[in-house]
Amino acid sequence: MMVSPRNVEAELDVLKAQLEEVHQLVRRIASDGAVPGQRAFEMPLTQSAHQSYDREDLGELNYSGSYYNSTNELYHLPPCQRRVSQLLTLDSDKAAKVLGALGHKQRLEILISLLQGPQTGPQLVERLHMGTTGQLYHHTKALLGADLLVQEERGGAYSVPKHRIMPLLLLLSAATDLNNASDYMEMAEARSNAGTYLGAPEDEYDPHLLIHAVLENCIQEHQAGYCTEVNLFVHQDSSVTIADNGRGIPVNVLPGHDVTQAQSVLTDMGRFSRSASFTAPGGEQGISMAVVNALSSTLSVEIRREGRVFRQDYKQGIPQGRLRTIGITQDTGTSITFLPDNKLFRLPIEYDILATQINIINEAHPDLNIRIHHE
Repeated sequence: MMVSPRNVEAELDVLKAQLEEVHQLVRRIASDGAVPGQRAFEMPLTQSAHQSYDREDLGELNYSGSYYNSTNELYHLPPCQRRVSQLLTLDSDKAAKVLGALGHKQRLEILISLLQGPQTGPQLVERLHMGTTGQLYHHTKALLGADLLVQEERGGAYSVPKHRIMPLLLLLSAATDLNNASDYMEMAEARSNAGTYLGAPEDEYDPHLLIHAVLENCIQEHQAGYCTEVNLFVHQDSSVTIADNGRGIPVNVLPGHDVTQAQSVLTDMGRFSRSASFTAPGGEQGISMAVVNALSSTLSVEIRREGRVFRQDYKQGIPQGRLRTIGITQDTGTSITFLPDNKLFRLPIEYDILATQINIINEAHPDLNIRIHHE
């Protein structure tokens, strides 16, 4: 009986290919099972394994997906791979043009609407409240030229080309992950343009205005029939705590977002409906809770609601972690502790000014008990 010689090199090649398939599968499972906000599955590599990788290799991204449009058509993106080194060496001019073309609010709304299904010009105008078809065609012309839209025929329905659907959805996914960056940029602008809120020369910014703005939220809660008591503490480090016995800022996660309503109140500069706004004498814009946060070195919020105590800390308006549960309570209310930024506020907090401020509020709202405490 003759035994044919083994081809060891061929067997090693097969084994190497099989190991690579296992490696890809493990990475895909790890990425699929990752929890938002947490680090994905990690497996530390031995020194020899590290040495086997190209030193210029920065890793890779693996992704796939599928979605149904409004007519129940299924679009599927097979597993794709992008080397990180490729992404970091892409043509920045071209990338900037792509992002610039999509950076217009109405163009993005057109694409998002059409990702849900084909629509005619008049349907888009009505759905997006554009007013005129001329305004629509101004944007569709640019999107058609960039191959981001197609039209069945002159006057026919618009749709997103099939080969553009998944890249656009991935871009929207990335934008969702970076959503809060826009809030932080607006907060940085608020710090740079503090005078538009504080209505005074730079060396005369008044920290009492921030206290007044926080108290406005307590007053709003009192007027809604929930807050009867407010305690104001002035600490030795010039920070201030304002604690009320209202309902507590809602802690639920906003639909379509990855942030709580409490974080939105404290970071969204344009969402005045979620926070009372106080306009300083000479100020051009109202001081909301987000503005107080932006103009403070540090801010902490403690919320007593739904039988629990929640807390979140901020530094120059940026959250230092997620809202977390720190205790159990039967009380309700909100406590805000903030330190006015000493780079902006050079004037001290004075008891007499606070007392006058509180007396005015008490006269207007006699059933709201506000007390001042000094350390």
